[in-house]
Amino acid sequence: MKTKKLLAALTAAAMAAMLLTACGTEKQDTPAQTPSEDAAGTQADAAEDEENYDTGDASLDDPLNADGIGEDELLVVSFGTSYNDSRRLTIGAMEQAVQAAFPDFSVRRAFTSQIIIDHVKSRDGVEIDNVRQALDRAVENGVKRLVVQPTHLMDGLEYNDLVEEVAQYADAFEALSVGKPLLTTDADFETVAAALAEATASYDDGKTAVCFMGHGTEAASNAVYAKMQQVMTDAGYQNCFVGTVEAAPTVEDVLKLVQAGEYERVVLRPMMIVAGDHANNDMAGDEPDSWKSIFENAGYEVECVVSGMGELKAVQDLLVAHAQQAAAALG
Repeated sequence: MKTKKLLAALTAAAMAAMLLTACGTEKQDTPAQTPSEDAAGTQADAAEDEENYDTGDASLDDPLNADGIGEDELLVVSFGTSYNDSRRLTIGAMEQAVQAAFPDFSVRRAFTSQIIIDHVKSRDGVEIDNVRQALDRAVENGVKRLVVQPTHLMDGLEYNDLVEEVAQYADAFEALSVGKPLLTTDADFETVAAALAEATASYDDGKTAVCFMGHGTEAASNAVYAKMQQVMTDAGYQNCFVGTVEAAPTVEDVLKLVQAGEYERVVLRPMMIVAGDHANNDMAGDEPDSWKSIFENAGYEVECVVSGMGELKAVQDLLVAHAQQAAAALG
């Protein structure tokens, strides 16, 4: 009975956030191995084509899978990435920000992509917990109060799968709460829009268009990208444009908007938590269908900023704020 009540409460909370962001609730069959539909996930190609890149030293990143947790835990859940440097600079930095804000909690990590977990383990010998392993670890360590905070961009398929999976452990803890995704309220959109604009403010010279590449999804949650574009436009960031890799707006849609202006230069930056396969290949790669190639062929000078949103302090602070709201719900 307790499990059913918590599942109903968590599902209701997820649906409320969904209404704010116009997100979908379609179900994935195998959430641990399917590609993420949001920017938190970042890599739709779970194999992550990284052969041409030095992804960095995996030993510099802490997988946060130690025992000895204590009674209070904050589990940060991400889709994951096998790009080691980006993982440390984005997901790792967000986890560190959460730990600084919650000194009395033990912060731990979980990824939802089993393919990425297996790839990192096979290539680098680094073991990262999936969600079930992390929850089992919490139970075995005697955790009583657990906050689960996702780094997902939106309330979409993967977030709802996470809520359902966590609810199965309702009876295992005295108190349990799941935090909201990054883009939940109108204020969240405004905060992220300002952070992206500030990070690229040096390019606002009247001749440079800044194009942000999101992941995209066929689910209703794809509406977050159009909303982010509207928020940026309404805030006066007239040289900022938002598109996606796998849905709408497409790179062709973004190109038309840029061509409607008097821009000579284009800066490309991912609207994703990490800078993984999509950022390195679909955005900054040399293939004919990459964003870089498409804009260059259209006559623009192109600069690629391969940096995930998780590196931005404002984004880290927003994640902390959501975790604090979730912790407050513990009672």
